[in-house]
Amino acid sequence: MFKDQKISYSGVQPSGNLTIGNYLGALKNFKDFARDYKCFYCVVDEHAITVRQVPADLRRRTYETLALYMACGLDPEKSTLYVQSHVREHAELAWVLDCFTMFGELSRMTQFKDKSAKHADNVNAGLFTYPVLMAADILLYQTDVVPVGIDQKQHVELTRDIAVRFNQLYPDTFTLPEPYIAKNVRKIMSLADPTKKMSKSDENVNAVVYILDDKDTIIRKFRRAVTDSDSEIRASEDKPGVSNLISIYGGFTGKSVEETEKEFAGLGYGEFKTAVGEACAAALAPVQQRFRDYMADKAQLEAQMKRGAEEASWYASRTLGKVRKKLGFVQL
Repeated sequence: MFKDQKISYSGVQPSGNLTIGNYLGALKNFKDFARDYKCFYCVVDEHAITVRQVPADLRRRTYETLALYMACGLDPEKSTLYVQSHVREHAELAWVLDCFTMFGELSRMTQFKDKSAKHADNVNAGLFTYPVLMAADILLYQTDVVPVGIDQKQHVELTRDIAVRFNQLYPDTFTLPEPYIAKNVRKIMSLADPTKKMSKSDENVNAVVYILDDKDTIIRKFRRAVTDSDSEIRASEDKPGVSNLISIYGGFTGKSVEETEKEFAGLGYGEFKTAVGEACAAALAPVQQRFRDYMADKAQLEAQMKRGAEEASWYASRTLGKVRKKLGFVQL
């Protein structure tokens, strides 16, 4: 085993503009793991092609996602930042794990059902088996914890099942990862329909606040956010719109639900929505400036891609070498 400390792994698809849901639920918290873990943060471009991509857009967003990682505070000196397709071991281990994954397990994945409905004209095999590629991503690095949203927990559980099955036949091959779901992070919902998760693929741009939206756009979107007929600013199940805004405000200011309710007691929705927008814009402004600085230096980003891929490959090749040996593949 090559580990000298616990390992954390996470990845983000470069398949669209990242939202404040991605920021509050993942990116903002990633840097905290570097204190206690060896961290791998991947731009998972191979996952993105389960849905048809415009090549030029995919290339551009790959650069942008890496730049956003660093703009959100990830230090390449403390964490390994790299692009998935630059490390061939991901795809190779995915095929091996395909042979240890049951058809019925994959057919129960809720995200496959959801994405199949959204992309009915392109229900390809990759869309069906991409949880196995995710398992390969995680198991390659002997990962201990995987920071995920509640909607991805099922995939980490499948990863554990695959690892257990493999380890039963070939002992001591993979570390069993645990999902890490931050207790203080709520799922960020759509501004147009607060019963649905905020999604970067939403066709209604007013339902989504992107990390790179300018201040005026952010405030305008929040002012249009759906609330309810009751004018009281409080969190409750029967007020999903207001509850969502309270969560977002707390995510950007660090204030609790109770503090937010007290701060805006007696005020109207208009004032509250504007305040949420301003808090969001203020928090994102330095991130956006750092992002622009990184994007202005493409050579620096490519140097980081190369450095990150070399480091990730060093770890990944050791796990894959162990797997190949245990399976009986002839080593040259």
